[in-house]
Amino acid sequence: MVAKHTVQIYYEDTDHSGLVYHANYLKYFERAREHLLGVERLVNLLEDEGIGFVVYKAELTYKKGAVFGDSIEIRTTPRLESEYRIHFQQDVYRQDELLVEGRVEMVCVDRHGALSALPRFVQDELRVIP
Repeated sequence: MVAKHTVQIYYEDTDHSGLVYHANYLKYFERAREHLLGVERLVNLLEDEGIGFVVYKAELTYKKGAVFGDSIEIRTTPRLESEYRIHFQQDVYRQDELLVEGRVEMVCVDRHGALSALPRFVQDELRVIP
């Protein structure tokens, strides 16, 4: 399963070189993951159970920069690594051109910052993804 999330690039997203500021891709990845998992479910999980997702590891490879006016697509492929860790392959495309390759690993923590198993809905949904 590949989930697609479109991002419009605004002037404020760019740096002095005219390219998207490198750290902004992490924000775009975050938005794409939130839409994939369901914003309402994530809010309820945090408010009701005190469980939240945190980034354990992130790796980005920049191939070409997006610029002001571009419409880019974040293509996210999730993979359950264990009951505690989820891997997201998140790549950025401008049409069919690969701009950035990203890999983000996440875990869940409770209100006290202790490691917590991934929510059942995440484990169940990702187990059925080929």
